[in-house]
This record gives sequence, C-alpha cells and structure tokens, in this order.
Amino acid sequence: MRRLVLVLATLLLALPAAASAEPRDLAKQPTAVGAGGSAATVDAVATQAAIRALKAGGNAVDASIAAAGVLGVVEPYSCGIGGGGFMAIYTARDGQVHTIDSRETAPAAMGPDAFAGLTAFADQRVSGMSVGVPGTPRGWEKALAEYGTWPLKRALRDGIRAATRGFTVDQTFFNQTDEAKAIFADFPATAALYLDEDGTPRDVGTVIRNRDLARTYRLLAKQGMDAFYSGPLARAIVDAVQHPPVAPGAAREPRPGLMELSDLSGYEALDRDPTHITYRGLDVFGMGPPSSGGSTVGEILNILEGYDLGALPREQALHYYLEASRLAYADRGAYLGDPAFVDVPLAGLLSDSFAAERRGKITEAAAVSPVQPGDPTDDGAGPAKADGSASARRVGSTTNLTVTDRWGNVVDYTFTIEQTGGNGMVVPGYGFLLNNELTDFNIGPDGTSPQSANQIAGGKRPRSSIAPTIVLRDGKPAFALGSPGGASIITTVAQTIINHVDFGMTLPEAIAAPRLSQRNSPTTQTEQEFLGTPDAQALEARGHKFTVSTGTGAQIGAATAAEWLGGPTWLAAAEPVRRGGGAAAVVKPQRPGHDGRGHGHGPGKGERRGGHGHGRSRARR
Repeated sequence: MRRLVLVLATLLLALPAAASAEPRDLAKQPTAVGAGGSAATVDAVATQAAIRALKAGGNAVDASIAAAGVLGVVEPYSCGIGGGGFMAIYTARDGQVHTIDSRETAPAAMGPDAFAGLTAFADQRVSGMSVGVPGTPRGWEKALAEYGTWPLKRALRDGIRAATRGFTVDQTFFNQTDEAKAIFADFPATAALYLDEDGTPRDVGTVIRNRDLARTYRLLAKQGMDAFYSGPLARAIVDAVQHPPVAPGAAREPRPGLMELSDLSGYEALDRDPTHITYRGLDVFGMGPPSSGGSTVGEILNILEGYDLGALPREQALHYYLEASRLAYADRGAYLGDPAFVDVPLAGLLSDSFAAERRGKITEAAAVSPVQPGDPTDDGAGPAKADGSASARRVGSTTNLTVTDRWGNVVDYTFTIEQTGGNGMVVPGYGFLLNNELTDFNIGPDGTSPQSANQIAGGKRPRSSIAPTIVLRDGKPAFALGSPGGASIITTVAQTIINHVDFGMTLPEAIAAPRLSQRNSPTTQTEQEFLGTPDAQALEARGHKFTVSTGTGAQIGAATAAEWLGGPTWLAAAEPVRRGGGAAAVVKPQRPGHDGRGHGHGPGKGERRGGHGHGRSRARR
C-alpha cells in the first residue's frame, strides 16, 4: 500500500502543476544597484527571469533571451515571436560592440502597390498585407549561437513557465486592450485570449494563461527555430496571412497577404556593423540600417556637440536639441532604408563636416517644418526623393531590455510587433500575435508606396527607428539604453543621453524627465508634465508648438538602461511611471551605506570566465 501511495504521489508531482499554479506578482522597483550583473525591463517577472539566468551562470545574452521569452507572454501587445527587432551586444572579452538585425522582411511577391486602395491606416494595419516575415526567432537563435552559452531549450524555460502559469492583468494592460478591443473582437483566436465573452477587456486582476504559446515555446525548445520557419507552424502563419482568420459575420474584411512558405524558410537574421560616433569623449555605438536609430541619434549628438549644452540656460539647450532633431529627421527620411536595396550614405550622415553644415541651419527661433534634407553624399546628388511618410509621426508599441553580467558583457535589445497588438491576429493554435511592421514602409495617401529609400519591395526590410545604444568610456561600458515608442525612440534615446551627459542628471533622473520629440513636424510631441513649465513657455516664445497625445501615446517611450559604476557594481534603471513603471534588479544588491563605487578595474576583471560571451566574438566595429 505504501508503495502504491508513493507511486501515486510521484505521478501527481509529475503532472504539469504549473498549469494550475498562480502567477507570481512581483513588486517593481525602477532602480537597483549592486554586483554580479543587472537587468531592467518593463516587467518584474521578465526582469527576474534575467536575474535567475545570471545567478545560474548564464551570461548577459542568455539572460536577455530568457527575459525576452517572458516578455513575449506578459507584453504580447508589444513584442513576441511574431515580430522582429535589433540587439546590441558588448563583449568584454574583446571590447567590441556587435549588432544583430532580426528585422522583418516583406514577402518576395510584394511591390509598391501592395496597399493600393487602402487609404486608412487601420485598414493597412489590420490585414495580411502588413505582416512582415517574423525575425525574432532567428534573432534569438543567432544571439545564443554567437554570443551566448545556453541552448535555446534552457533559455525558454521561464517563458514556458510564464505562459503556463499566466500573468495578472494590470491597469496598463487593461487600457491597451481597451484601445484595441474592436480589432481583437474580429479575430476569434485573439478574442479568446484577451477579451471576455462580451467583447470587453479582461478585468484588472484577471489571470491570463496562454497554453498555446507554452506549447509553441516547447516545440521550439525541442526542435529549434527551424520549427518556426517550416512545418506545421510555418503553414499556420502563412494561412493566417493569406486567409485572415476573421470571425464569421464580422464587418471587417482584411486584405489577404502575399507571404509564402518560401519567404519564411529563406529568412535570415544578420550581423550588422554598428554605427559609431564620439560625443564628449564617449564612444556611442548604435544600430545601423535598416534601422535609422544609430544614424539619427548619432547625427543629433554630432550637431549638438558644437554647443556647450550644460553651460546654457536649459530652454536654450532644449531649443538646440529640438532643432538638431528636426534636421536629423529630415535626413533620416531622405536617405535611410534597407542597405541591400539602397545606398545609404552612412559615413556622410555621421561625419563632423555634415554635422557642422546642418548646425549652421539652426537659428535662435524654431524652424518651420518640414525642413529639407541636407546632402551628405560624396557626389552632391542628394536624395532621389524626400520622404514625407506618416510613419515618422506614429508612435508604436515595442519593448526594450538592458542586461549586464559579472564578466562585463552588456546587451541592449529592442523588439516589437509594431502597433499595440500588432495587426490584431493571433495565429490560431499557437498563441502569438502577428506584426504589422510593413506599414513602416512609406505609404502614400492612395495606399501606394512612392519612390524613396523606404519604398516597398519584395524581400526588403522596412526602415525602423529602433535604437539600442551602448556607450563606452576608454573602451569600457559607461552605460547602455534603449526604448520603445515607434519613431519617438530616437528622440527618447538622444534626450536621455544629453540629460545624463550634458545636464548632469543621474541615469534614473535622465529617464524620468519629461520628454520632447521633434520629428520634422509642425508640432513637437511632449508629455503633460512639461506643458506650462517656464522652459515650455520660453520655447513657445521661440516659435515651438507642442502637442500631447492621448491614450497609450500620452507617454513617450519606456526606457531601460544600465550604468557601470566601477568595479563589480552596476546600476539598473527603468521607468518609474511610464507604461505602469518598469522593473530593475541586480544579482547582489548593494549593501546599505555602500557608495556604489567599485575597486577601479573593469567589470569582471580577473574572473575565470571573464567576458566570455562564449561562441564567436568577432572583433569588428
């Protein structure tokens, strides 16, 4: 009898207990200081997944993928395996910054008229045509293979656990669902996950479990990422794109997309050379094309280096920041695109001479947008056609994470499905939303894509604003940061840098400060907290006009960052308020009274596995 009881007990323990376990609701703290590595994300469960990986011996890349897997569950409207992204990695072993491009691609059959006749953005977005070939799974695979130490199976454990246990709906998630509920209601697989039977968002405090996504993660953990790009899962993606799984009787008739199985099977994540500038003696590395993040952040900073911002009245310094942003966005729109399809004059855009030329356009009054692009080309040809794309004015939903480890490796990773909830379609049976990234191509008022660096073409990657950034001082990490926010990502990163470097704010203060985002538009987007301040009034006297968005766009970005404080000590920082506040943590929290300064050597110096990043760590800039 005793043996029977033991056998029954063993069988009960072997059952998937996590399926009925309650999710862990962890407290968020936006700042943490300590040793052993750090992590910052928008979600406490994701941050703790990274910290657990670091404690278990994983490096920053392993921990980043562990956190990303969780974010795909708890932040499904912002990211996941149905989208793409860009990752920046500093490997301490060789002191180099590397970047990985897992941006989505247009199906081979797409051309400039793919959206013809779809004049409303909502119709372009909620369609099979907007779905780019997802790149996130290949991006995770490449990062682990080249710079990580863990197999994918281990890195996905926390994501599987989160999907099985579920997460608790908070007010931010409720609000995001409420804004997208009309779209979600038209797709049964989406509505079943995120809406109540009456079509309203699930109440705050409700637990959402995503067993389909848990099964998908298990499939990938067992078979590898080839299982995403071929076989039944790939066929399910293509079927959803070609035959949008809309509810019977729905008023919406989404346009079918052109994706084929061959588009999925041929997808590759790519190694890219990072962008590089120097600013106030710091080396600033960012993401190169097809992202415009590194080039535009770099151009803004290059222009601003001609001013002693810290010595100026704050409103004057902010005026120069807004004008530098206005000019850099004009150049972004004219020249940035997929380098496999267009010749991006990157060296010219980031040259000191071009920055000086553009700086010369700035006066003490606000310019009237749209301003014209400059000419960074060697031949004086200028842009084939200036870009007035509406995508530069949209704020998307994305997520960012920043992770460091005890060996001194650093990762800043931004990944996305574009709008809040992507294109609204959950792949039936697999539990993840598809992206609408192809609306990032230039699309004119009639739905066709006019000639420009960012014109739609088959196999092309749409221009992005994602800007994971790693800043070095004397070859060692100073700080790293990134943010979501669509086209406002660039200004969020640039403003946070000048807040920290020029205005002397601590990194948490630099993140918390009210944001201004000028994107070569007649008005500058800002946040409510800035309006009515003396600086706002002084800027208005210079001719600046401000607007504040509503809903999920009312707050600009949701940054995460990390700063090396010396020796083994790191500071991790996330948003204190935006997007419900972020979560920062360290492996070994600083003792009370410790000054947070280290012992004068680089991160992890003398460690047996110092800066290993295991796998290939190519020395390239």
